[in-house]
Amino acid sequence: MREEGVLTLAEAVRKMTSLPAENLKLRGRGRLKEGYFADIVVFDPEAIQDHSVFANPHQYATGVNDVIINGTQVLEDGDHTGATPGVALRGPGWSGWPRIVEKDAGEK
Repeated sequence: MREEGVLTLAEAVRKMTSLPAENLKLRGRGRLKEGYFADIVVFDPEAIQDHSVFANPHQYATGVNDVIINGTQVLEDGDHTGATPGVALRGPGWSGWPRIVEKDAGEK
């Protein structure tokens, strides 16, 4: 994205956050909004680069400084804190999904 200028930074972030959350109907995810889960990645847009490959997928990206999951910091200044606050996310395909889903006021 950065090298080829195909997307703006804002559009790239949207395609990795709110767009998939909306498509998968993951309520309370994908946006920085009151009442939503606090999932935040702080990164340097000039330095961010993914290093994982199929044969070696567990590689940290460079340029990622801090990560907060469900309001708990899991990466601080590039180092893992040991916290593991993640939970399984379930969408409408899950058998326990509520039958009536209210749409947030103001959401498209």
